Amino acid sequence: MTKKQLIMEKSIELFASQGFDATSVQQITEHCGISKGAFYLSFKSKDELILALIDHFMMETVSSIDYLVINANDKDKLLYDFYYLCFDSVNQHSESALIFIKEQTHHLNDELISKMHYYNQLIEKSILSIIEYVYDDTVQYTKYDLVYCIQGFIKTYMELFFFYNLPADFDTLCKSLVEKTNVLARHTTIPFLSQNLIEMIKQPLNTGIAKEQIIQMIEQDIDEIEESIEKESLILLKEELERPALSRALIKGLLENIRHQVQCKTTFYVLKSYFNFE
Repeated sequence: MTKKQLIMEKSIELFASQGFDATSVQQITEHCGISKGAFYLSFKSKDELILALIDHFMMETVSSIDYLVINANDKDKLLYDFYYLCFDSVNQHSESALIFIKEQTHHLNDELISKMHYYNQLIEKSILSIIEYVYDDTVQYTKYDLVYCIQGFIKTYMELFFFYNLPADFDTLCKSLVEKTNVLARHTTIPFLSQNLIEMIKQPLNTGIAKEQIIQMIEQDIDEIEESIEKESLILLKEELERPALSRALIKGLLENIRHQVQCKTTFYVLKSYFNFE
């Protein structure tokens, strides 16, 4: 485990138990067994740390959704699997998710808003792919409204679990949400959101993951896997980020090389988005 990973893992424990504001850098370093200097070599501030935690949580979630969509082969099950993945992922990372929810409320700033806008766009894109795959042309004019309805379902029920401690019966919940979504998809006739409105929504704050963060992810993957074509591809992709020189065809080939490497799953989807490959 790298020093940066250690700080992120241990800080989550402190933030979850006593809150972000009440946790000092001194407490974090003591909990990690490191010096303050070591902390500031990894993060410039607590704010940068919380953004890194949110990045890590959201990148894992987005890549898992993307993987589910790409490998879908059962229309009747895809929507259920998507809902289940969302709730189960948050349940498995409940401490990180709770920090994420609280910090959105208490520490709104331009960088955090930009990041959430970026991740929301990635999730919306995946939801749209699910809708088009499951419902075909039946939602041609209402699919964008349906995207936001699905997001609303997830957000609302997620908050119920966190703030009212409902029993985590995700199977029943997901079946119920699939039924509700089917009703909306099959019977909604008055769309509000059009393609033009969606393009307007996409315009502001479209800042993705910083290139430096992606390079750090690649370096971590390089350290974790043995000599192989995947490792060589990661090294070349890192060099491409630092000094662009390769054609899109070569970049696509390098991405395909790491696509099925388990350790590289998140890095693959982040790079795919960064290089704008569908």
